Amino acid sequence: MQLTRADLYSLEEYARCRPQFRARVMAHKQDRRVALGAHATLYFEDRLTMQYQVQEMLRAERIFESAGIQDELDAYNPLVPDGCNWKATFMIEYDDEQERRAALVRLRGIETRVWVQVADQARVYAIADEDLEREDATKTSAVHFLRFELTPAMAAAVTAGAPIGIGSDHPDYCCETQVSPQVRACLAADLA
Repeated sequence: MQLTRADLYSLEEYARCRPQFRARVMAHKQDRRVALGAHATLYFEDRLTMQYQVQEMLRAERIFESAGIQDELDAYNPLVPDGCNWKATFMIEYDDEQERRAALVRLRGIETRVWVQVADQARVYAIADEDLEREDATKTSAVHFLRFELTPAMAAAVTAGAPIGIGSDHPDYCCETQVSPQVRACLAADLA
């Protein structure tokens, strides 16, 4: 379900409740994070994580006009899963800046080589960066927004308890993992 203005705190209300709300969201995000090898992480988004993003943007930019609030909702609502998919922020993470630059050249195209797999069903590859292009002719970006579109059979299997694998088959970054029971429970809830 998409966020609306009614879901948001005013700037004044948010200033009062921000410490508690932030702590709640940070705890919530822990069960939505999947490390993909040593240098990439998927952060599976949902309504609460996007509410937090909108609230933080409104706070940082001091946005209180209706049009500005709607612009933020329009920017972040596409990252709220709609019951038949998962949406994630994919981050390529290297501490050393030179190593990161070299990796972003080497990993060009990785955003379309990330997959999820429900039990032994077919892999579902990410649909990447639907909002804007984040890759150019020489390198990829360190941040991508991914959507994994599931079939009804996959969604039913997840809600019935099937395991979920996640990986990358990019030639320079091959890895895979099984999600934890906590992450699996969150992803199953996203399909409800």
